[in-house]
Order: sequence, then structure tokens, then C-alpha cells
Amino acid sequence: MGETFLESNKENFNSTSASILTLGLGWFPQTPGGLERYIYELTHKLAANHDQVELCGVGLPEGEKNLPIKLTNLASPDSAMWQRLWSIRTNFKKTRVSKPDAINLHFALYSFPILDILPKGVPVTFNFHGPWASESQQEVVNKKLSIILKHWLIEQSTYNRCDRFIVLSKAFGNILHQQYQIPWSKIHVIPGGVDITKFQTNLSPQEARIQLGWPSNRRILFTSRRLVHRVGLDKLLQAVATIKPKIPDIWLAIAGRGHIQATLQQQATELGLDDNVKFLGFIPDEQLPIAYQAADLTVMPSQSFEGFGLAIVESLACGTPVMCTPVGGMPEILENFSPDLITTSTEASSITEKLENVFLENIPIPSREACRQYATTHYDWNKIAQKVRNILLA
Repeated sequence: MGETFLESNKENFNSTSASILTLGLGWFPQTPGGLERYIYELTHKLAANHDQVELCGVGLPEGEKNLPIKLTNLASPDSAMWQRLWSIRTNFKKTRVSKPDAINLHFALYSFPILDILPKGVPVTFNFHGPWASESQQEVVNKKLSIILKHWLIEQSTYNRCDRFIVLSKAFGNILHQQYQIPWSKIHVIPGGVDITKFQTNLSPQEARIQLGWPSNRRILFTSRRLVHRVGLDKLLQAVATIKPKIPDIWLAIAGRGHIQATLQQQATELGLDDNVKFLGFIPDEQLPIAYQAADLTVMPSQSFEGFGLAIVESLACGTPVMCTPVGGMPEILENFSPDLITTSTEASSITEKLENVFLENIPIPSREACRQYATTHYDWNKIAQKVRNILLA
């Protein structure tokens, strides 16, 4: 697998190779998620440039052969939190053999135990993927002390030790600057990327639907989300129920898992949407490009904390237009391409209005070719990784 990847992705960013130490979370696709995917893609693209990349994390596979990157597992994800943090520190110390040219951190909690034992004189770049404490607060009730500890003890002290930062959007740059007092001079805005060889337009919508067993004669919405409160799927279900009398053939496919899945399924039933909504659960990574291509429209109804919106560029690379709420970094992707597909607010009424206008053809929808072209021009991982590398090694 590793050798094939290297051979097919040889694109020299720089004639001089570098040694880059990365600290992430888990291993994609075993632990699926936007952050895990970002780290996986970035480290592999850097390795394809002949950089020596070591990825440290929790629950990483051990003894994997033919990988282009070195994996160092620091702890078990199943251990208690205090044991996990202690293991991260102990095992990181144990496994140090050489000094890297650059250090790239991605998660404050796992970075915190090793800050004082990082090699001296090496630039430390933190990729800020979101305000961890604030996001926790949205999903957990009555844990004020925990939130304060996360923000001040772990996040703030971690960021204070870093030399520079990468954010995926201006929106998250603002959060980093305002909530954590990081000066803008240290913040670099580089969007996320998409693997344009994997996410592509190689099937017609009908061919994709046949492969997935999806209905061939319905108007299909698709969303791939972690099923948590902040992603706004309850609002999307309300919107589908409202427009169903006008557009009875509407069909919403929801991919993903999360702790509010049962609540959402119950809501769909109560709204009379059992024939209009399909909960797909986890769909394998190789099926994701097929699902995007099978849909008429991808919908991102997020209510808060959407630092970038990776699903947007994945969908566009597959030729499928995207509708999103005006949250976080998502509008930054669409405002120069299809601004008519950004809702005016996060409310269900605004999502309803936009969906109606799409299906009644009252607003222009970009073509498959235009979607693909926009994604490959602005979000190709090869170009994005070059920009990230320049910051890491600056």
C-alpha cells in the first residue's frame, strides 16, 4: 500500500527532504473523522515528497509494513484518561532517537503531556482544528470545571508553547485570536484539501445509485456527519418535512454515527419521514465518493464550530453541489463559487427556503464539471500540502 502510494504521488515540493514529527489522534480510517482524515492525508502527501514523517498518536496500528510514514503508538484509546496521558509522556520519551526539522501538533490534550520534553530549537506548529473546550461544552451539560480545565490548563498552556499556527479558515483564525489571544502574526490560514484522485466524477448519478441500491427516481440529498447536536440534522429533518408536500419524492440519506442517532430517528418517524429519510450508519470510506456522486445535492446544516467543512470540498470534487449554513469556515469555500447555496441563517426555515428554491429551480446550481474544476483548482491536497510544509519548515 505504502509503496504504491509513493509511486503514484511523486510530486516534488522541494529538492531537500526534511524530517517532520507529527502528533495526531487516532489512525484513519479505523477512527473516521475530519481531523483524522486531515492528518492522514497531510502526512502521506509530505512523505510522497520524500520527507521523513513520523506520526505519533493513540491507538495507532503497530508493525504495519510498507507504509510511507513511521507510526509510533503512544497509548491505548481504551485506557483511562490519566493513564493515557501518562503513557503518552512515557512512551514519547522512550521512543526519541533523533531530532526532527519540524514539529507539527494537532490536538491539545495529547500535546500537553509532552510539551516540556519536545526537542529544543525545533519550530513547533500547531494546527488549530477548533476550540476543544467550547465544542465539549456544546455536547456535555453541567461540567463547568472540566470546561475551564480544558480551556485554561490544557489548551491555553499548549498554545502558549507553540511558535506558529495553521487554521483551515479565517473564522477559526478569529477564534484562535480572540479566545486564546494568539497574535495574527503567528496565524496562517490554509484550507483543508481533498484527494482529487479518490474523490472524482467517474460515475453518473444513476450508476452511483445502482451501486448503492439507492432509489433511481427520487431527488436525493446527502449528508455525511457525526451525529451530534452541533451539526444541525434536526433542523434539516424539519426542513425536509416542511417541503415534502411540494416535493414528495425528496429522499435524504444521512451517513454517520453519533450519540443522538436514536433521537434523530425518532424525530424522523414523528415527522412522517420514514419513506423520505434513510440513516445509513457508518459507510466505508471507499463508498463515500459513490454516495456524493449519487446525490443531487450535499447539505451541511451545521449550527456551530465548523472550522472548514471537509465534506464540502469532497462533494465538489465528486461533481455534486453543496448547500451550507453560514457557519464557521463553510461560507469561505462557497462564497466565490456558489454563494446562492449559502443559507441566510441556521434556522430550519432558512434551510427549508433554500432547499425549495433549489428543487423548484429558482436559483442557479453549478454543473458537475464546474464543481469538479473548482475543487481541483483550489483544494487539491498536493497544493495544500506544499503550503503547509512551507509553514512547518519556515
